[in-house]
Amino acid sequence: MPLLIVFAGIVLLLLLITVVKLNSIISLLITSIAVGFAMGMDGTSIMKSVEVGVSSTMGQLALILAFGAILGRLLADGGAAQKITDVLTRVFGVRYIPWAMVLTGFLVGIPLFYNVGFIVLVPFVFMVCRSNKLPLLYVGIPLLAALSVTHGYLPPHPGATAIAIIFQADIGLTMIYGMIVAVPAIIISGPIFGRFLKSIPTNPPEELFVPPSKVQTAYPGFALSIFTGLFPVFLIALGSFGPMFLPENSQFLQVILFLGDPVFALLLAALMAMYTMGIRQGKSLKQQAESIEEALRGVTMILFIIGASGVFKQVLVDSGLAQYITEITADLTLSPLVLAWAIAAIIRLAVGSATVAGLTTAGIMLPILESSHSSPELMVLATGAGSLMFSHVNDTGFWMFKEYFGLTMRDTFLSWSIMETLVSIIGLFGVLVLNWLVG
Repeated sequence: MPLLIVFAGIVLLLLLITVVKLNSIISLLITSIAVGFAMGMDGTSIMKSVEVGVSSTMGQLALILAFGAILGRLLADGGAAQKITDVLTRVFGVRYIPWAMVLTGFLVGIPLFYNVGFIVLVPFVFMVCRSNKLPLLYVGIPLLAALSVTHGYLPPHPGATAIAIIFQADIGLTMIYGMIVAVPAIIISGPIFGRFLKSIPTNPPEELFVPPSKVQTAYPGFALSIFTGLFPVFLIALGSFGPMFLPENSQFLQVILFLGDPVFALLLAALMAMYTMGIRQGKSLKQQAESIEEALRGVTMILFIIGASGVFKQVLVDSGLAQYITEITADLTLSPLVLAWAIAAIIRLAVGSATVAGLTTAGIMLPILESSHSSPELMVLATGAGSLMFSHVNDTGFWMFKEYFGLTMRDTFLSWSIMETLVSIIGLFGVLVLNWLVG
């Protein structure tokens, strides 16, 4: 019954948005409340879930979105995005731009959470496509496939690392196996799948990344442009890798962790861009203020939609759905690797959060792993791959992708959801092949 309720809730949400044409935020809230009551929650508990869902989703993400939008707009206004685009096009050629995005997404995605990497890198996708007249999804999907894989099952990313710790897997060996599994998953779900999406129309929010209408007479140097654009990535990477090399009581580590906090790193990057892309080029802070305000207006609706999607996810979590799935899958007789993938996939489909799916599955599978001869490293990868399965309306990533690229619900399912499904299934296939080779 709980799974049927979730399915009915998703159908209700789609009807409200696509047939009734109700605003997405209102549709998400109505659906969340209806599902909460159907799952047996009382009104007080539902409203508590609404508050927690909004605050937990928008808490850190609000400032990340704001500073990311400011950074993207300043890079566009200052000519840095155009400079980076010109160099990428010259080095890789227009034909291989999607592969350049794969490499960028893979390298940047290892230290960054998916949402942060998305916000930092998507402006470059828009600029590359605008300059070379390329379809947005053709270039964007390869980037996001790489980000998704690193987020789902590649240590030292925090989510995959947490699962590895639960399974007591060797982090280094998990990374090696993960790289082997990740490469085909990214290639197939990224550049290859992206070729089939060229005809899908997109309508991104223009106020975020449109370059100024006046002709740019001189662009900043490539080194300064790339340094400004990737400065937050550098700081966040320091924060991610610092604990691996420094003792816990180190004062230097505390400084690195502070600088590497995503919010503070993007704030510093935005301040740097105000100088390198503004003051250094003769623009006063007052002249830059209008562009900054336009960038913030552009993310307002996106932010509220993401917050409302967080409510839907929180209601599903608080209603005990993950525990219900745990109980109904306890007696399944499958290969431990397939079982881990399947449980994570079911929880992901029902709850929406890849992190919840991965960590919940790890807790379920730990006793099974201890009584079997399965590789803990491969168990990490199978769990992570399952946690990425078919992202849809209960996942904040779904709505972020939809709103940034300006897609319809149908086209978001055809692009984003299928890409995540490919990443998940190919990841499982890679794990099974590795298990056959090394088992």
